[in-house]
Amino acid sequence: MSSGFLAPRGTRDVLPPESALWQRLESVFRDLCARFRYEEIRTPVFEDTRLFSRGIGDSTDIVNKEMYTFTDRGGRSLTLRPEGTASVVRAYVQAKLGGPNHLSKFFYVCSIFRYERPQQGRYRQSHQLGVEAIGSPGPDIDAEVIGLNAALYAELGVGELAVHLNTIGCQECRPAYRDRLRHQLRSRLDEFCPDCQRRFETNPLRILDCKVPRCGELSADIPSILDALCPACVAHWDGLRRALDAIDVGYQVDPKLVRGLDYYTRTAFEFKSNAIGSQDSLSGGGRYDGLVELCGGRPTPGIGFAAGIERALMAMERAGAAVAKGTRPSVFVARAGEAARSAALRLMHELREAGIAADTDYFDRGLKAQLRSADSTGAWLALIVGDEEMAEGAVALRDLVSGEQVRVPRAQALDRVRSLLAARNGANRS
Repeated sequence: MSSGFLAPRGTRDVLPPESALWQRLESVFRDLCARFRYEEIRTPVFEDTRLFSRGIGDSTDIVNKEMYTFTDRGGRSLTLRPEGTASVVRAYVQAKLGGPNHLSKFFYVCSIFRYERPQQGRYRQSHQLGVEAIGSPGPDIDAEVIGLNAALYAELGVGELAVHLNTIGCQECRPAYRDRLRHQLRSRLDEFCPDCQRRFETNPLRILDCKVPRCGELSADIPSILDALCPACVAHWDGLRRALDAIDVGYQVDPKLVRGLDYYTRTAFEFKSNAIGSQDSLSGGGRYDGLVELCGGRPTPGIGFAAGIERALMAMERAGAAVAKGTRPSVFVARAGEAARSAALRLMHELREAGIAADTDYFDRGLKAQLRSADSTGAWLALIVGDEEMAEGAVALRDLVSGEQVRVPRAQALDRVRSLLAARNGANRS
């Protein structure tokens, strides 16, 4: 007998109570973005393929190997979003949001799609949250973006992290450094992996970030780009480090951190955790001063980061911060007898309208079974409606923690519940 349909390889379902963890993570992120004054942007799940091939770069693994691309009925080549930044920049340009001395600050929560080998914390449909700040060329906004990323992990309780920081120069100083790399690597190029041999011509900086151990050994003696920066990049680099010191964000300089996308310039950073194994990157980002122009806009600087939700949850779990709690009612409405059905439903409706989480029994069970169900839901209070209570214009109010039960007038039930829940919440906070 067939087992039925299964989720496609590289995808997964997020079920309760785990989904409560996702909600908590997203809630913390949204609250942080509000405090940093970033506003939400939502972009289509698919875009014109050229947006990614031009914006991300034809030389990247994403474009060459990983994109989900298809031709629609109109003959247009479309691609499922493999990352968030290019779509945000496209929307920024299309809506003409820029202007002199104008800073646009966005955040997003989205799915991304990459055809790669599923691995720990990474799927073919993954989920990201991220921010983009478009319009300011100075290092202070870089520090703000990195600081927001650091604050996110601190509030989620993911444990100790390492912030890797580098600069990869700009169009003024990077070409000469690329030529220097090619000159030094050419004589031993055949010892590198096939990917690095391809990168040698298209983007040799990527060789420095190769995860193949032998490639790391071969590039160990390569001079740092920090020694090849132009004066403007040196000033930006120094300003960034001063700003990070001012807001107490620790970091370690990593000259081999170059990031994987072609649109990065100057600042590059990555947050790593030793709690999730060899695939230790939780988030990363950097500056992309040429991307807006590449997408059809005026030359406009920008910086952002993207964080994998699945990997953040893994780090939270390893740190003991991922306690999954499903939604629970504050009040359970039970009824004794068929005559009380409508009265019980009405009472539950009033509780919910008043902003109180409430539930009831939907299996026509007896009162004892309903109260056992109330206990299993984690509710604090039960309101019981039966023939006697209806005859007296009252309801029974039971504390499901202490077992104490009193009868209160029906007209006062809602206020009494509010009072008890407020007292309990106050006690829990203290």
